[in-house]
Amino acid sequence: MVDVTPLKGITYNKEKIDHLDDVMSPPYDIISSEMQETLYQKHPYNFVRLILGKKTEQDTEKNNRYTRAQKQFNKWLQESILIGSDEPSIFPYKIDYKMNESSRTMSGFFILLKLDPSYKKVKAHEKTLSKPKADRLNLMRACQANLEPIQLLYIDEQNEIQKKIEENIQDKPYISVKGYDTFIHSIWKLTDDETINYIKKKLKDEILFIADGHHRYQTAVNFAEEMKSKHDSNNSAYNYRMVILANMFDEGLAILPTHRLMHLPHLNRTKFIEQVKKYFMVKKYQIENNKNYTELSENIKNQIKTDSNHKFALYFKDSYFVLTLKDEKTMNQLATNRSETWRTLDVSILHKIIIENILNITQDSLEDHVKYTREDTEALQFVDEGRFDFSILMNATKIDELKTIAEAGEHMPQKSTYFLPKMLSGLVMYKMNEKSV
Repeated sequence: MVDVTPLKGITYNKEKIDHLDDVMSPPYDIISSEMQETLYQKHPYNFVRLILGKKTEQDTEKNNRYTRAQKQFNKWLQESILIGSDEPSIFPYKIDYKMNESSRTMSGFFILLKLDPSYKKVKAHEKTLSKPKADRLNLMRACQANLEPIQLLYIDEQNEIQKKIEENIQDKPYISVKGYDTFIHSIWKLTDDETINYIKKKLKDEILFIADGHHRYQTAVNFAEEMKSKHDSNNSAYNYRMVILANMFDEGLAILPTHRLMHLPHLNRTKFIEQVKKYFMVKKYQIENNKNYTELSENIKNQIKTDSNHKFALYFKDSYFVLTLKDEKTMNQLATNRSETWRTLDVSILHKIIIENILNITQDSLEDHVKYTREDTEALQFVDEGRFDFSILMNATKIDELKTIAEAGEHMPQKSTYFLPKMLSGLVMYKMNEKSV
C-alpha cells in the first residue's frame, strides 16, 4: 500500500529574506565547485550551505561539512530564517519553463511518503553508487532532516489528482522564485482535508516510480533501519520521506540524456576504435580548431538522433566518431540474464559493449573512470580542457522504457535518465521528529 501524509514543512521566512531567489539552490548533485562558490557569495543564507557545504583541510570528525550544516540549520530555525508550518499541509508545486522555445509547465506536490524498503510499491529503475549514499547519509544523520525532496511519478491518465488540487489552491502562490535555471518555481500551501484524503485514497493502490533521487531514497531506507533501535514505532517520522509526486503523463515532464565523461589517460585510441568497429558502424568527423560548442554539440546530437537504431558519439579533442550498432543480437550473448527491453536500451548497450566489454571497466571501478554531465556543451568542452580523455554523447531514455524496466524489478546502469525540469532546492524542508508527521 502507498501511504502518503501531509507534512509540517519548513520554508524560508519571506519577512526575513528580501529576495528569495538569492537563497535557493540547484540540487546538490549538479552543483560544481564553481557553482558552489557562486552560491556561497550570492547570499549568507543560501541553501547550498546546508546541502553541499565546503570542505576544508582542517576538517575533523567533529567539525566538517555535515556538522556545520547541522549548526547552520538549527541556527536558521532558531533565528526564524526558516519557519515551520503550523499545521500539516501538502505543497502544490509548479515549474514554468521553456524548452526548444516552447512554454511548458510541470505540476506536482510535496508530501510525505512512507518508505517501502522492499521496493514493492516504490519502483527504482537505476542502481545506486556507494559514495553518494554515504555522503547523503552523513548529512541526514547530522541534520535529522530531509533537506531536499525526491521526485516520484504516479500514473493518472485522466489527471484527476492534479485537477482536484487545482480546484483548491489560490491563484497567488505562497512562494514564487526564479531558479538558477531561469525557470519560475512556485509553491502553494494546501491544508484542505477533503483534498488530502482524496489524494491518499487515490494513491493507496498505485505504484510509484522514482524519477530523481535513487540515492536519497535508499539513504532514507538505510537511515530508518539505523533508527529502529531508538524508535520502535512503525509510524516514526524516520519511516517517512519528503517527496514530490508528479503524474507520469504530465505534459511538462521531459527526459534528457546523461552523457559520459571518460577518464582513461592510457587509452590507445586506434586500438579502441578498431575494437568498437567489431560491434558498430563507425564514421569519423574531423573538428575545426575554432569551435562553437553550442553549434557543434547540436550537430552531433542531430547526427545520433534516431527512431530505430542505437547511436552514440565518441568525442575526442580533434575529432569525433558516430557509432551505429550493427546487430541488437549482440546483447543476447553479453546480457543473457536480462530482459529483451533491458538489452535494447541505449544505456545498456553502451555499458555492456563499450564500457564493460571493450574498456574492461567493472562495476567496482566505474566511479574511478566514468563521470556524468547533462550539458551537451560540457561533454565537449571538458574534454578540450583536458579534464577528461573523451566523452560519449547519447540519446535520452524514453519514459515507457523506464516504466517497463521498473515494473519488472530491473535496474538500468547509473545515470540513465535526467528529468527536466529539475526540482529547486530550498523551497520546502522536513525536520524528522514526531511532531512533524
